[in-house]
Amino acid sequence: MTMTHPGLPIAWAITAGLFMLAFTCWSFITPARVSLNRPTVSLANIAWLGPLFRYLVSQTRVLLILKVVFVGLFLLIIVAGLWGSPIAERNISTVLTWNLWWTGVIISVWFFGTSWCAVCPWDTIANWLVRHQMWRKSISSVQLNLRVPSAFRSLWSALFMLTFLTWLELGVGVTSSPYATASLALMMVVLSTLALVIYRDKAFCRYFCPVGRTIGVYSQLSPIALRPIDQDICQSCPTLDCYHGNDTIEPCPTNLVMGRLQESTYCISCGNCTQSCPSNNINWQLRLPNTEAELDARPHDDEAGFMIGLLGLSSFHGITMLPLWPQLISQLARILGDSGTLIYTFTILLTIHMVAVFIIYLIFVFMTKILIQESSPQKIFSNFAFASLPIAFAYHVAHNLNHLFRESGNLQSVFLNPLGLDTQPLSMVEKHQRAMDLITSTEVIWVLQCVFLVLGFCLSMQVLKYRGSQIFSAKDIQLLPMVVFCALMTGGSLWLLCQPMMMRM
Repeated sequence: MTMTHPGLPIAWAITAGLFMLAFTCWSFITPARVSLNRPTVSLANIAWLGPLFRYLVSQTRVLLILKVVFVGLFLLIIVAGLWGSPIAERNISTVLTWNLWWTGVIISVWFFGTSWCAVCPWDTIANWLVRHQMWRKSISSVQLNLRVPSAFRSLWSALFMLTFLTWLELGVGVTSSPYATASLALMMVVLSTLALVIYRDKAFCRYFCPVGRTIGVYSQLSPIALRPIDQDICQSCPTLDCYHGNDTIEPCPTNLVMGRLQESTYCISCGNCTQSCPSNNINWQLRLPNTEAELDARPHDDEAGFMIGLLGLSSFHGITMLPLWPQLISQLARILGDSGTLIYTFTILLTIHMVAVFIIYLIFVFMTKILIQESSPQKIFSNFAFASLPIAFAYHVAHNLNHLFRESGNLQSVFLNPLGLDTQPLSMVEKHQRAMDLITSTEVIWVLQCVFLVLGFCLSMQVLKYRGSQIFSAKDIQLLPMVVFCALMTGGSLWLLCQPMMMRM
């Protein structure tokens, strides 16, 4: 028997839907903003706290300590997964990876931007192995420094990797196997290390990493980001140490010039720019959450495709947790003659879902093209994909709140016995007790889910309104197909949240 999470009450969903409808109507009757200025506040300029933030970003000790801590936790996951109990809910390898890290890292984007990449153990270990450095500029390495082939220099590579990770997670069942979880973690370190050996800079971080690129794309909605304190100082900088590095600090690993940075997609918050800047002119900045997606980010086809892919993959996670999912995949497997692990059937369903999301988006793109005749479908595709980003992020966070708050009730026992030695699977009584003893109340979870979904839809409407009026000079009625698309995707997210969800472990 499988335990399920209770879904969002229908009344709550209707209330959230009415808020979205009201905001849509308000958007249509108000003119689009034309100001290119958005209020920002550098944390370095905040009274009392400014010196602290200036100190933190200019020092390596804090970052190094965090890297060592996360490498230690990573090694614990490997040891527990390879030599601990095979029972997923009793082993810290699966609990820490899937209940805490994978759920928390997406939520953390809202509060910390791309900061996770700065302490990522995959990249840390790869650097230690290849560049023989802890934090300073490498004086010896075993790199070939080859250029990444043009076919792989886009986010299509990362989308393929993310889809493959989803296939392993939901199709192969990595989440229910500590051994498979540890093996996957080791595989990511191997890929990161090989990429660092073969290619110049950090090609894995920029083009291939499914987690880092997801964080990078989502960070365009984060109210915090690394930016210049004084833009004029960057404009007059003669050395560009943030890009080239200096005698002790490595160059920017993803080839970004901080003074020209408009989007956080490829920033991994490594700290090289903050430590190498001769004017100490780079720090964390507070801003409106829609600043990049609405205004700054420059559309590219691969980035737009990655956003639509996120929309498809995040919703597919929810679909596979529905109680009717096992019945659906079993019935299709019988039709296809697929026996055993049903991986063939799962692959077909994942492919159909992803293709369907892209086709639906393309249909609305061409409907918009009919109304905005002067623009090409490619330009509409790449620009209005930014409107789908808040919807994907909102549902991703709302869905992960269930995992974080509802499936973390046995953390104390897991940390006391991380390898899960001499343990038995959770009984139905224990599962029921864990479902009842939540970190917070069910009502708080529902409130947070509704708030994120409403906020995501409102941000989506703002992005759509601004890009439509400023880039395409489109009237509100010409944006109606994209409004319908955003409403359709958000409605699907609301419906998924209203359904009971099977517990993962």
